[in-house]
Amino acid sequence: MKIQLALDRLTISEAIRLTRLVESDIDWIEVGTSLIKEFGMESVREMKKAFPHKTILADTKTMDNAKYEAEISFTAGADIITVMGNAPKVTIETCIEMARTYQKRVMIDLLNTSSEQLKSLLTIEDAIFCLHISKDEQELSGKNEWKNSEIPAAYPTPSHTIAAAGGITIDSLSQLLAGGIDIAIIGSAITKAANPSEAARQFNQLAKGGVFINE
Repeated sequence: MKIQLALDRLTISEAIRLTRLVESDIDWIEVGTSLIKEFGMESVREMKKAFPHKTILADTKTMDNAKYEAEISFTAGADIITVMGNAPKVTIETCIEMARTYQKRVMIDLLNTSSEQLKSLLTIEDAIFCLHISKDEQELSGKNEWKNSEIPAAYPTPSHTIAAAGGITIDSLSQLLAGGIDIAIIGSAITKAANPSEAARQFNQLAKGGVFINE
């Protein structure tokens, strides 16, 4: 399992400083939607400049204007962009086409995506699919737990690359591993931890070895 560090509600300098603390225990770096909204593509450029060896995901959450958003993201240094699963079909297809042009990838965010939409999306073999508990659901509705029994039902085949995001903890990471999740997207559990380096080490240890040893 890969660990994707989600960076949100930070300044660019704070995001770089924090990432340096945990760099050895994460695989992918997510330039969160809030960074992109506040600082634009400069946030993507600066993160790629600071961490050229890491996979950079720009969480654009594209719903429209796909060609433009994909182009500015990829040329800024993003290796992956996100598009919403409930976006128009042509928007999703355009993101995929642009990714192929730039030899990059697309993550499809399944937040609020219907089962019918999901069925259609799963014909796209080279996309990453992200199961997502939203920030508002976590903070305002109290939904912050991943139930192992729900994970396999969310997609019909293990042949796709599957990510999970939203309120992931050490305890829920074990459930995601058992459910066959390929990428754990972790934000506050690392970025707001008293010791981000130690928190990242714990997540990475479990994700890579399947066992967490509290030293």
